[in-house]
Amino acid sequence: MTEENKTTETDDHASHEAPPAPVETDTPEAGAATGAEAEPADADTPEEAHDAPSHDAAHEEPHEEPAVEPEPEVEPEVEPVVVPAEAAEPAAAHEPEPEPAHEHAPEPEHTSEPAPLPAEPIAAAAALAAASSGAEASSSRRPVWSDEGDAPDHSGDDDDDNGDDSDGGKTKNEGLEILKTVVIALVIAILLRIFLFQPFTIPSASMEPNLYEGDYIVVSKWTYGYSKHAIPYSPPLFEGRIMNNAPERGDIVVFKLPRDNKTDYIKRVIGLPGDRVQMINNVLHINGTAVEDVLISSSEVSEMFDGQTATQLRETLPGGRTFTIQDFGPNYSLDNTPVFEVPEGYYFMMGDNRDNSIDSREQSAMGVGLVPEENLIGKAEMILFSWHEGASLWNPVSWFSKVRLDRFFTVLK
Repeated sequence: MTEENKTTETDDHASHEAPPAPVETDTPEAGAATGAEAEPADADTPEEAHDAPSHDAAHEEPHEEPAVEPEPEVEPEVEPVVVPAEAAEPAAAHEPEPEPAHEHAPEPEHTSEPAPLPAEPIAAAAALAAASSGAEASSSRRPVWSDEGDAPDHSGDDDDDNGDDSDGGKTKNEGLEILKTVVIALVIAILLRIFLFQPFTIPSASMEPNLYEGDYIVVSKWTYGYSKHAIPYSPPLFEGRIMNNAPERGDIVVFKLPRDNKTDYIKRVIGLPGDRVQMINNVLHINGTAVEDVLISSSEVSEMFDGQTATQLRETLPGGRTFTIQDFGPNYSLDNTPVFEVPEGYYFMMGDNRDNSIDSREQSAMGVGLVPEENLIGKAEMILFSWHEGASLWNPVSWFSKVRLDRFFTVLK
């Protein structure tokens, strides 16, 4: 067997071992490319390139050297990593600007005849290295909040705030917000109390059988207009009334007691400005005419008037206003009175419990007398809640044992 045949057989054997790759040796450009790829191996020992026999020398001088069987070439054990193009494209899509890979392909061992590595495995390995370096860079980034994941834990960052008092500032801001909310709520409540409604509790039996002690009522403030007494503590901001509207005969009115302008009283309007009011033998007379009373019922009272019979009558005032009154019979101190003439700007008030009420019939220093219109606070509109005598705010059991459900949300007449 000739040297040429042996060389050809060796080349065929090497072609089976190396991965398929096009090796162009015909053109100078291909040779230059091959030399560029194998530059790390050639640059170290330039002398070996001259000593190593080439394929061309083997073909030109086959008989100058003795027939020596060449040793089999030792190929570098480099397993090419082939990454499909479909797998490499998603990695590049997720990382728009991957960092260039600075890793070089492993240098093959120097042999007598260096064989260039195929171009495709090198490109695939470079793409894989770029993808892995991009994944490491993305994993080193700070986690971002998402709708599905938990927020990152920064509890360990408290020591790095360099004395930042952000938590204290947040606490102060929360305190200011709470204070602001309370102030706004108080302002709204005061405005409602002044201009719209005001609650009152009935403290006595002077308005029975229509209002009982323990009734919790609501008074409308806009019905008669506004005076200084519509404001808490009656500050002397102005005199008279603003948007004044006269009450009607028969209205249940809350007013300030004229003798001190502090105590709240509740009575029914009986006499208007210009009227003449008088009690004769337990019968009410207005402008010389007796008011019609119709007996409803009689019952024995076992409280203040022990053993006395309380009579309930339906009384009709001039103008047609009808309501129920309670009376214990004649011969009480206020069953006979002189004539009271109501001057302009004043009103004559009486309680519905005629024999148990201190009202405008009592003109002494301990009585009520005539009520000036400036002292009117508002009109009683409705009973919201009601409890029997003995109920206490500090005794929760009495809230249920003393309740009068039948009087809840009763409209007053």
